Amino acid sequence: MKQNKLLSDTALGWAVLAIAASLLLPWYAMQDSTWLHNYSAVFGGMDAAMGWLQATVHQRHWLWLPLAAPWAALPALLCRSRRAQGLLLALSGGAGLAGLLGTGFAIGPQGWVWPSLQAGALALPVGQFGLGWGGALVLLALLMLMAIGIARLGFFQGNEFVAGAVLLCSALLLLFIAAPVLKSLSGAFLDEGGRFSAADAWARLASERAWNLGCLQGRASCGVAWNTLALALATAAGTTMLGTLLALLTERSLVRAKPLVRVLSMLPIVTPPFVVGLGLILLFGRAGLVNQALEQLFGIEPSRWFYSAKGVWLAQMIAFTPIAYLMMRSVAQSIAPTLEEAAQTLRAKPMRAFMTVTLPLLGPGLANAFLVGFIESMADFGNPIVVGGQFSVLSTEIFFAIVGAQLDQGRAASLALILSTFALAVFVLQRMALGKGSYTSMSGKGDNGIPPPLPAPVRRVAMGIAMPWLGFTAVIYLFAFAGGFVKLWGRDFSLTLEHFRTAFGFEWDHGIVWLGAGWDSLWTTLRLAGMAAPLTAVLGLLMAYLLARVQFRGRNLFEFGALLAFAVPGTVLGVAYVLAFNVPPFELTGTGLIILLCFVFRNLPVSIRAGSAALKQIDKSLDEASSMLGASTLTTMRRVMLPLLRPALVASLVYGFVRAMTTVSSVIFLVSAEYELATTFIIGRVGNGEYGVALAYCTVLTVLMLSATGLVQWLVGERKLGRRTAPAGTGAKAEAGPALAATAV
Repeated sequence: MKQNKLLSDTALGWAVLAIAASLLLPWYAMQDSTWLHNYSAVFGGMDAAMGWLQATVHQRHWLWLPLAAPWAALPALLCRSRRAQGLLLALSGGAGLAGLLGTGFAIGPQGWVWPSLQAGALALPVGQFGLGWGGALVLLALLMLMAIGIARLGFFQGNEFVAGAVLLCSALLLLFIAAPVLKSLSGAFLDEGGRFSAADAWARLASERAWNLGCLQGRASCGVAWNTLALALATAAGTTMLGTLLALLTERSLVRAKPLVRVLSMLPIVTPPFVVGLGLILLFGRAGLVNQALEQLFGIEPSRWFYSAKGVWLAQMIAFTPIAYLMMRSVAQSIAPTLEEAAQTLRAKPMRAFMTVTLPLLGPGLANAFLVGFIESMADFGNPIVVGGQFSVLSTEIFFAIVGAQLDQGRAASLALILSTFALAVFVLQRMALGKGSYTSMSGKGDNGIPPPLPAPVRRVAMGIAMPWLGFTAVIYLFAFAGGFVKLWGRDFSLTLEHFRTAFGFEWDHGIVWLGAGWDSLWTTLRLAGMAAPLTAVLGLLMAYLLARVQFRGRNLFEFGALLAFAVPGTVLGVAYVLAFNVPPFELTGTGLIILLCFVFRNLPVSIRAGSAALKQIDKSLDEASSMLGASTLTTMRRVMLPLLRPALVASLVYGFVRAMTTVSSVIFLVSAEYELATTFIIGRVGNGEYGVALAYCTVLTVLMLSATGLVQWLVGERKLGRRTAPAGTGAKAEAGPALAATAV
């Protein structure tokens, strides 16, 4: 009875929320937020009126069904039969959703979206705009009521939390990833008049520009499809190897140097993407230090050799290795030391134990890091456009097809379709490679082992490769950041802070006056990125939990939908958002909300992959034990799973924040005069030739994001698995206490 009462209270809460939203909040989106200061507008004018006034007074009668649906759900709570409750809740919630979304897409500002209906007898006297807070909350509440009803009918094993989470996440993926992207990709099959044309589609998809093999016949490069595929494979392999070596070093060998290694390995991810390209150009460009040294020492004439596939690959390696490091560090921390101790107890040498125990348990992390590196490389726009030269890839071709002189959206859509196909193929191969193997290394039993050091051969290889790479990364950024402290790079190297004053100057006049030109864009970016990071982490880890722990129909499609945002270049996603959210029922173009949503769903796949890799190593017996002790699914996630997922949570928060702060391609079409971002401000300064101001801004962003990364790691904390530490004298303090696996401090 207590459980039934709790379930009834949950359904009642959603119904009351929907009713309150329809009575107290503006149904349609307003041009500003003045209704908070002029609350009477909710009960008056057409623009700010609540839902019931829109339906009764303002002749929008199509709102009757969604408005009445939560009232229809209330009698269901009086039914004694759980199945009868479920049927009524599912029907009322589903009918309200169908009415709200159906009329939302069919009726625009001028009436029916089909001119023939609006010109006929069924013409509507008024139209409608995009949903506001009232309509959005009613939409959410109806979805949850339908989910509760479905659970009470016996689906999802009767678990209402799981049912609500699956339906909510599926709706978000469909609305903010699948629908916009598929709408954009459908242009590959349309002719210039907007009609389906198989001939035009084949001509675009099979074009010689995409598939020629000229590089095998002595030309500079092959088609853009082959260029992209080869570059992505090389980048994914390289970043996965470097990220794994760095993770093993920081977790097993270089304990005292761990903070320094973390900072150096994190540096590329906390800077705008074009900083790497600029630093490499200052070093390897035609007028760079390397070419100048070769000319002076050996008489080799400077050339543009760096502006090629080699330069793009090097830039991507620097930019994307930290992502692999974050993912592999989480996985390396999850490996139980007792497994390796057991192998050595059976007289296995350290190298054999590493190859037969540790390396196989790294399998999920390696596969996920390779997949993310592959997709990141394919979708990368900043590095190819800066250092690619004549080497073309799909992302740059798509950009020029959209904003260049070609203005060929059909060709852009066909290239994006090829890109998505590559990503899907690698995703399928990854699942086949992992198969149905078990990679569990954390269970409900106590783990009192000491993480063994790396075998000597592995440590030597890791030190010989990873440490020089970190040094090279530091040199690249040293040159890039130095440009913000000199008057004019290449001509006048005298030190100055003028560029910082131009961007971030301030003075005190009865309060702080922000004089710098960069303050507005910085505050806007910080506000949006600060909201996007926790949303990305929570939503990503929730989806990872559903994929790893819940079996439901459409699970594979669910996972592919989550990765679809990464499978297309950011430019295409930004254009897709403009096309999809420029009309009712979701009019978001020109607002800060559309930028926030783009941040969240663009960065969501990394959070999902980090969470799923960590969850595969946690024994399901922990979930089952918690459930047997009477804990709900939400309590199990909060008290048991989340503490064990702290490394994945840190990775999700850090990645979500820094990528929101530094992204370019996905938001270049979404910014407005009111919502200018840091990266668009920097691009504008570069376009004006103010490189010093741009680099000064990049320096401030980097320091800011390194501080934010440290703050996130301090707030979230480290996962404690009740393990012994190395004895005193081996570089770490001894630690006593009970061995409680699955305990987080």
